[in-house]
Amino acid sequence: MNGPALLEMRFAAPNYAPFPVTIVRGKGVYLWDESGQRYIDMMGAYSAASFGHCHPRLVQALTDQARQLDTISRAYFNDRLGAFLARACTLTGMDSALPMNSGAEAVETALKAARKWAYKVKGVPADQAEVIAAEGNLSLVDGEECADGELADGVFDSGAEEQ
Repeated sequence: MNGPALLEMRFAAPNYAPFPVTIVRGKGVYLWDESGQRYIDMMGAYSAASFGHCHPRLVQALTDQARQLDTISRAYFNDRLGAFLARACTLTGMDSALPMNSGAEAVETALKAARKWAYKVKGVPADQAEVIAAEGNLSLVDGEECADGELADGVFDSGAEEQ
């Protein structure tokens, strides 16, 4: 393993077990490692973004946008999101959409939707809804069942005291 891979192994939370190769560049469907070995990229960001690597039109679109405005907080309106959401809702037949790029945002949105449902549908009094997480409610981690009340290797309880 090389220096960048060793740094990643040392400091990255162990949620994946990467292949023993360090990718340094890509073009189209191909990837190259630090020794120049060429691979066909069959992972494509797990199909979430299978555009290939360094496509000239995408590089140009990214460059053009970066020259005008980078990523901004959703605390502001911007001149692009409304048109994107309108198109997404038209294509999907949904009334609204919430673009996101992580599971954490999806969980946060699901909790907010559940709380709104509790207030509007179940009639829970205002400011009385609670989100409850129970110890041991994670049943599978890395394909192994967790014993009741125990956390699997690599999973930590942020509220637990250090032993």
